[in-house]
Order: sequence, then C-alpha cells, then structure tokens
Amino acid sequence: MRRAAAVAALLLALPAGAVEFRSIAERPAVLYDAPSSRADRLFIATRGYPFEVLVKLEQWTKVRDVNGEVAWVENKALADRAAVVVNVPVADVHTEPNPQSPIVFEAYKQVLLDVLEPASGEWLKVRHRDGQVGYIRVAHVWGA
Repeated sequence: MRRAAAVAALLLALPAGAVEFRSIAERPAVLYDAPSSRADRLFIATRGYPFEVLVKLEQWTKVRDVNGEVAWVENKALADRAAVVVNVPVADVHTEPNPQSPIVFEAYKQVLLDVLEPASGEWLKVRHRDGQVGYIRVAHVWGA
C-alpha cells in the first residue's frame, strides 16, 4: 500500500505535458476533415485564430478549436505568434497584472487578442487589434 501511495505521489509531482497552441498566419485558412487538400472542407479560420495542436505531420497539423471541433490544417497556414480567444462573457484587461489596477478595456467573448508575453502566473499580457495593451487573467481566455 505504501508503494502505491509513493508512486501516486510521484506521478502527481511530475509536470503535466505542455499544451501547444498555434494561430492562423496572415491569410484565412481552410480546415479539412483529413490531412489532404482533397478532403472535405470543414470551415475557414481567420488570421490569428488560435488552435490547440493535437498531431503534427510533415505537411499537416491536426488541431482543436475553442469549441472542441477537430480538423486538419496545412502547416504553412500556421504562425508561431500566439493569440488567445476570450472565453467568458466579459473580461477586464488591466494596466498591471493585478485586479486592483485600472481597467484599460473590456474584451467580450470570442474576441481575439495577441499575446505579447508568456503567461506569468495567472496573468497574460495581451494586445487588442485596436492597439490597446494590458493584462488579462489566463482563466478568461483560451489558447494560452
């Protein structure tokens, strides 16, 4: 019994696998139901839209969106820069990573924000497409 508890404690102490997110590059991208441009087209994603990477192949990546939809996209359509989608009805974006700091703007559900710096604790530095910059809670976005 002690050994099982020790193994369980060790497994809980190990870091979880990092989830990778990528965003659509400059042009809208077609997403398919299989890794082929001859497969059925499922939908088109706009510039900056973030996806969770599930599987990488030589020319294709299997991705999942904020709604849980799974599709394939050509690797050349993905950018290295990061973006997130607001996943709560309204999220406050503050001047500092502190809930008591002034609010720069409010971001509504499904708004895309560019990530400027990696998450620091529970906060993420972002930029709105209008140029406003601030900090949003990681729990209020998807894609970080």
